[in-house]
Amino acid sequence: PTIVGDTEICIGESTTLTASGGSSYVWSNGSTSNSISVSPTTNTTYSVMVTDGNGCNANTSSTVKVNILPTPTIAGDNELCSGESTTLTASGGSSYAWSNGSTASSISVGPTTNTTYSVTVTDGNGCSSSTDVTVQVNALPLVNISGDIEICRGENTTLTASDGIGYIWSNGLTTKSITVNPEISTSYSVTVTDGKGCQSNTS
Repeated sequence: PTIVGDTEICIGESTTLTASGGSSYVWSNGSTSNSISVSPTTNTTYSVMVTDGNGCNANTSSTVKVNILPTPTIAGDNELCSGESTTLTASGGSSYAWSNGSTASSISVGPTTNTTYSVTVTDGNGCSSSTDVTVQVNALPLVNISGDIEICRGENTTLTASDGIGYIWSNGLTTKSITVNPEISTSYSVTVTDGKGCQSNTS
């Protein structure tokens, strides 16, 4: 008797084992056909008793090896400000297939809206598994400056930036409001940082 068929599979897959050399067959799993389809979750040995036309019989067996699936991970910044980009790096296998078509382990992306990227990772045994990550894109803060923008020489005015958690004015001050008394018409700009670390500026 002989048994042919794929004897190395990934967990979750199945394989067909086919016995030959006789006229009737009895497998260790109870089947009496010459072929059995099996999907073991651990390494498993299947034996078969083959009987020929003379009533003589003999046994043989085959062990199906079951490989575990890879455990893929994706590393990289998954929260961006609008206009930024990030590098996503997959690991856990020997080859990679991203949802954007790339087959490199790392991809550089700059989405304009929240976007999910998935990757299928294949290991050295040919087993594959997938994972994904959603890159969140935060809008830039809408910055404006309020205050009197027309004064008489010798007067001062207070300029106040819109809400944020950090401020950098063109004159070096880092407060939400600045008081200025320019001698000539002067432009003041401010960069505002919001709670998500995104920045925008106006003048």
